Amino acid sequence: MAGHSDKGTCTANKSSRNEDNSATALFNATTDWWDPQGSLRTLHDINPTRVSWIAERIGGLRGKRILDVGAGGGILAAALARSGAQVMAIDTAAQALQSAKLHAEDEGLEGMEFRCCTVEELADEAERNNIEPFDAVVCMELLEHAPYPGSIIESCACLLRDGGDACFSTINRTHKAYAFVILGAEYLLGLIPRGTHQYNKLICPAELSHWARQSGLELIQLRGLGYNPITRNAWVNRDTTMNYLAHFRHKSQLQN
Repeated sequence: MAGHSDKGTCTANKSSRNEDNSATALFNATTDWWDPQGSLRTLHDINPTRVSWIAERIGGLRGKRILDVGAGGGILAAALARSGAQVMAIDTAAQALQSAKLHAEDEGLEGMEFRCCTVEELADEAERNNIEPFDAVVCMELLEHAPYPGSIIESCACLLRDGGDACFSTINRTHKAYAFVILGAEYLLGLIPRGTHQYNKLICPAELSHWARQSGLELIQLRGLGYNPITRNAWVNRDTTMNYLAHFRHKSQLQN
Protein backbone atom coordinates (compact mmCIF):
# COMPACT_ATOMS: atom_id res chain seq x y z
CA MET A 1 0.00 0.00 0.00
CA ALA A 2 1.20 3.51 -0.72
CA GLY A 3 1.98 6.01 1.98
CA HIS A 4 1.92 5.02 5.64
CA SER A 5 1.63 1.27 5.56
CA ASP A 6 1.78 1.20 9.36
CA LYS A 7 -1.40 3.26 9.64
CA GLY A 8 -3.81 0.81 8.00
CA THR A 9 -6.50 1.65 5.52
CA CYS A 10 -7.11 5.28 4.65
CA THR A 11 -10.51 6.22 6.12
CA ALA A 12 -11.11 9.43 4.16
CA ASN A 13 -14.68 10.13 3.05
CA LYS A 14 -15.68 7.92 0.11
CA SER A 15 -19.47 8.09 0.41
CA SER A 16 -19.71 10.96 -2.07
CA ARG A 17 -17.37 12.79 -4.42
CA ASN A 18 -15.61 15.52 -2.43
CA GLU A 19 -16.23 18.18 -5.04
CA ASP A 20 -17.98 21.54 -5.22
CA ASN A 21 -19.80 21.38 -8.56
CA SER A 22 -20.10 25.16 -8.84
CA ALA A 23 -16.35 25.60 -8.30
CA THR A 24 -15.59 22.86 -10.82
CA ALA A 25 -17.87 24.53 -13.36
CA LEU A 26 -16.17 27.88 -12.74
CA PHE A 27 -12.69 26.46 -13.29
CA ASN A 28 -13.79 24.46 -16.34
CA ALA A 29 -15.23 27.64 -17.85
CA THR A 30 -11.93 29.48 -17.44
CA THR A 31 -10.20 29.77 -20.81
CA ASP A 32 -7.25 32.00 -19.96
CA TRP A 33 -5.33 29.92 -17.42
CA TRP A 34 -2.01 30.79 -19.06
CA ASP A 35 -2.61 34.48 -19.68
CA PRO A 36 -0.58 36.37 -17.01
CA GLN A 37 -2.80 39.41 -17.62
CA GLY A 38 -6.06 37.42 -17.60
CA SER A 39 -8.70 36.58 -15.02
CA LEU A 40 -6.23 34.45 -13.01
CA ARG A 41 -3.34 36.91 -13.13
CA THR A 42 -3.14 36.88 -9.33
CA LEU A 43 -2.22 33.18 -9.43
CA HIS A 44 0.60 33.98 -11.85
CA ASP A 45 1.76 36.81 -9.58
CA ILE A 46 1.92 34.71 -6.41
CA ASN A 47 3.25 31.55 -8.06
CA PRO A 48 7.02 32.29 -7.80
CA THR A 49 6.57 32.97 -4.08
CA ARG A 50 4.61 29.74 -3.61
CA VAL A 51 7.24 27.71 -5.46
CA SER A 52 10.13 29.25 -3.48
CA TRP A 53 8.36 28.57 -0.19
CA ILE A 54 7.58 24.96 -1.13
CA ALA A 55 11.17 24.36 -2.28
CA GLU A 56 12.55 25.79 0.96
CA ARG A 57 10.18 23.73 3.12
CA ILE A 58 10.76 20.35 1.44
CA GLY A 59 14.50 20.69 0.89
CA GLY A 60 14.56 21.43 -2.83
CA LEU A 61 12.51 20.27 -5.81
CA ARG A 62 14.88 18.46 -8.16
CA GLY A 63 14.20 14.75 -8.21
CA LYS A 64 11.31 14.97 -5.75
CA ARG A 65 8.11 13.08 -6.50
CA ILE A 66 5.31 15.60 -5.86
CA LEU A 67 1.52 15.35 -6.00
CA ASP A 68 -0.32 18.59 -6.82
CA VAL A 69 -3.90 18.28 -5.52
CA GLY A 70 -6.35 20.65 -7.18
CA ALA A 71 -3.91 21.54 -9.95
CA GLY A 72 -6.43 23.41 -12.11
CA GLY A 73 -4.76 24.71 -15.26
CA GLY A 74 -1.33 23.63 -14.02
CA ILE A 75 0.29 26.96 -13.12
CA LEU A 76 1.94 25.55 -9.98
CA ALA A 77 2.50 22.04 -11.34
CA ALA A 78 4.37 23.33 -14.39
CA ALA A 79 6.62 25.50 -12.24
CA LEU A 80 7.46 22.53 -10.01
CA ALA A 81 8.27 20.38 -13.05
CA ARG A 82 10.35 23.20 -14.52
CA SER A 83 12.45 23.06 -11.34
CA GLY A 84 13.15 19.36 -11.76
CA ALA A 85 10.35 17.69 -9.79
CA GLN A 86 8.39 14.66 -10.99
CA VAL A 87 4.80 15.91 -10.74
CA MET A 88 1.43 14.20 -10.76
CA ALA A 89 -1.28 16.85 -11.18
CA ILE A 90 -4.85 15.93 -10.25
CA ASP A 91 -8.13 17.85 -10.42
CA THR A 92 -11.83 17.15 -10.91
CA ALA A 93 -12.14 19.97 -13.48
CA ALA A 94 -11.39 18.01 -16.66
CA GLN A 95 -11.21 21.00 -18.99
CA ALA A 96 -8.90 22.91 -16.67
CA LEU A 97 -6.65 19.86 -16.42
CA GLN A 98 -6.62 19.58 -20.21
CA SER A 99 -5.32 23.15 -20.34
CA ALA A 100 -2.55 22.08 -17.97
CA LYS A 101 -1.66 19.08 -20.11
CA LEU A 102 -1.62 21.04 -23.36
CA HIS A 103 0.58 23.74 -21.86
CA ALA A 104 3.03 21.15 -20.53
CA GLU A 105 3.23 19.62 -24.00
CA ASP A 106 3.71 23.02 -25.65
CA GLU A 107 6.48 23.87 -23.20
CA GLY A 108 8.09 20.46 -23.55
CA LEU A 109 7.96 19.76 -19.82
CA GLU A 110 8.98 16.27 -18.78
CA GLY A 111 8.09 14.23 -15.73
CA MET A 112 4.44 15.31 -15.55
CA GLU A 113 1.37 13.09 -15.22
CA PHE A 114 -2.26 14.25 -15.21
CA ARG A 115 -5.22 12.51 -13.59
CA CYS A 116 -8.85 13.67 -13.48
CA CYS A 117 -9.90 12.47 -10.03
CA THR A 118 -10.29 13.48 -6.41
CA VAL A 119 -7.44 12.89 -3.99
CA GLU A 120 -9.69 10.42 -2.13
CA GLU A 121 -10.08 8.40 -5.34
CA LEU A 122 -6.31 8.42 -5.86
CA ALA A 123 -5.70 7.30 -2.26
CA ASP A 124 -8.20 4.47 -2.72
CA GLU A 125 -6.43 3.40 -5.91
CA ALA A 126 -3.07 3.58 -4.14
CA GLU A 127 -4.28 1.12 -1.50
CA ARG A 128 -5.46 -1.34 -4.15
CA ASN A 129 -2.68 -1.00 -6.72
CA ASN A 130 0.42 -0.18 -4.67
CA ILE A 131 1.08 3.26 -6.20
CA GLU A 132 4.47 4.61 -5.18
CA PRO A 133 4.07 7.15 -2.35
CA PHE A 134 5.04 10.78 -2.83
CA ASP A 135 7.89 12.75 -1.29
CA ALA A 136 5.57 15.75 -0.97
CA VAL A 137 1.95 16.69 -1.52
CA VAL A 138 0.97 20.28 -2.29
CA CYS A 139 -2.62 21.45 -2.07
CA MET A 140 -2.86 25.15 -2.77
CA GLU A 141 -6.07 27.20 -2.85
CA LEU A 142 -8.31 24.11 -2.87
CA LEU A 143 -9.47 23.36 0.68
CA GLU A 144 -11.78 26.39 0.84
CA HIS A 145 -13.73 25.05 -2.16
CA ALA A 146 -14.30 21.49 -0.91
CA PRO A 147 -17.33 20.14 0.99
CA TYR A 148 -15.04 17.99 3.19
CA PRO A 149 -11.61 19.62 3.56
CA GLY A 150 -10.61 17.24 6.36
CA SER A 151 -11.05 14.31 3.99
CA ILE A 152 -8.67 15.92 1.50
CA ILE A 153 -6.03 16.38 4.20
CA GLU A 154 -6.36 12.76 5.33
CA SER A 155 -6.03 11.47 1.78
CA CYS A 156 -2.97 13.68 1.21
CA ALA A 157 -1.40 12.10 4.30
CA CYS A 158 -2.25 8.59 3.04
CA LEU A 159 -0.37 9.27 -0.20
CA LEU A 160 2.83 10.51 1.46
CA ARG A 161 5.88 8.41 2.16
CA ASP A 162 6.98 8.15 5.79
CA GLY A 163 8.57 11.47 6.68
CA GLY A 164 7.04 13.14 3.64
CA ASP A 165 5.94 16.78 3.51
CA ALA A 166 2.48 18.28 3.00
CA CYS A 167 2.12 21.94 2.00
CA PHE A 168 -1.25 23.68 2.05
CA SER A 169 -2.44 27.18 1.32
CA THR A 170 -5.91 28.52 2.01
CA ILE A 171 -7.76 31.55 3.39
CA ASN A 172 -8.53 32.33 7.02
CA ARG A 173 -12.14 32.85 8.05
CA THR A 174 -11.86 36.41 9.34
CA HIS A 175 -13.66 39.69 8.72
CA LYS A 176 -10.42 41.01 7.22
CA ALA A 177 -10.29 38.17 4.70
CA TYR A 178 -13.94 38.74 3.80
CA ALA A 179 -13.31 42.44 3.22
CA PHE A 180 -10.10 42.10 1.22
CA VAL A 181 -10.27 38.70 -0.49
CA ILE A 182 -13.98 38.44 -1.29
CA LEU A 183 -15.37 41.97 -1.43
CA GLY A 184 -12.13 43.64 -2.54
CA ALA A 185 -10.44 41.13 -4.83
CA GLU A 186 -13.58 39.63 -6.38
CA TYR A 187 -16.19 42.39 -6.47
CA LEU A 188 -14.32 45.70 -6.37
CA LEU A 189 -11.00 45.09 -8.13
CA GLY A 190 -11.93 42.07 -10.25
CA LEU A 191 -8.61 40.37 -9.48
CA ILE A 192 -10.30 36.96 -9.43
CA PRO A 193 -13.65 35.83 -10.85
CA ARG A 194 -16.73 36.72 -8.79
CA GLY A 195 -18.13 33.84 -6.78
CA THR A 196 -14.77 32.09 -6.43
CA HIS A 197 -14.93 32.08 -2.62
CA GLN A 198 -17.67 31.65 -0.02
CA TYR A 199 -17.03 33.06 3.45
CA ASN A 200 -18.50 30.11 5.34
CA LYS A 201 -16.07 27.75 3.57
CA LEU A 202 -12.94 29.64 4.62
CA ILE A 203 -10.72 27.75 7.06
CA CYS A 204 -9.07 28.90 10.29
CA PRO A 205 -5.48 27.71 10.93
CA ALA A 206 -6.66 25.88 14.07
CA GLU A 207 -9.14 23.87 12.00
CA LEU A 208 -6.50 23.00 9.43
CA SER A 209 -4.04 21.94 12.15
CA HIS A 210 -6.71 19.82 13.86
CA TRP A 211 -7.50 17.88 10.68
CA ALA A 212 -3.79 17.45 10.01
CA ARG A 213 -3.10 16.07 13.51
CA GLN A 214 -5.95 13.59 13.08
CA SER A 215 -4.25 12.45 9.86
CA GLY A 216 -0.84 11.90 11.44
CA LEU A 217 0.72 15.18 10.30
CA GLU A 218 2.66 17.57 12.52
CA LEU A 219 2.72 21.32 11.91
CA ILE A 220 6.22 22.57 11.05
CA GLN A 221 5.55 26.12 9.85
CA LEU A 222 2.60 28.49 9.52
CA ARG A 223 3.05 31.70 7.53
CA GLY A 224 0.97 34.37 5.85
CA LEU A 225 1.01 35.11 2.13
CA GLY A 226 0.94 38.82 1.36
CA TYR A 227 0.04 40.37 -1.99
CA ASN A 228 0.04 43.93 -3.32
CA PRO A 229 -2.42 44.26 -6.25
CA ILE A 230 -0.80 47.52 -7.38
CA THR A 231 2.80 46.30 -7.62
CA ARG A 232 1.64 42.69 -8.16
CA ASN A 233 4.30 41.47 -5.75
CA ALA A 234 3.78 38.61 -3.30
CA TRP A 235 5.74 37.67 -0.18
CA VAL A 236 5.72 35.35 2.83
CA ASN A 237 5.08 36.99 6.19
CA ARG A 238 3.73 36.21 9.67
CA ASP A 239 0.25 37.66 9.16
CA THR A 240 -2.10 34.67 8.82
CA THR A 241 -5.35 36.68 9.02
CA MET A 242 -6.00 36.33 5.28
CA ASN A 243 -4.12 34.01 2.90
CA TYR A 244 -1.78 31.63 4.68
CA LEU A 245 0.62 28.75 4.05
CA ALA A 246 1.03 25.67 6.25
CA HIS A 247 3.78 23.05 6.15
CA PHE A 248 3.25 19.66 7.83
CA ARG A 249 5.37 16.52 8.09
CA HIS A 250 4.54 12.93 8.91
CA LYS A 251 5.19 12.40 12.61
CA SER A 252 7.40 9.32 12.22
CA GLN A 253 10.14 11.56 10.81
CA LEU A 254 9.92 13.84 13.86
CA GLN A 255 10.04 10.96 16.34
CA ASN A 256 13.23 9.36 14.97
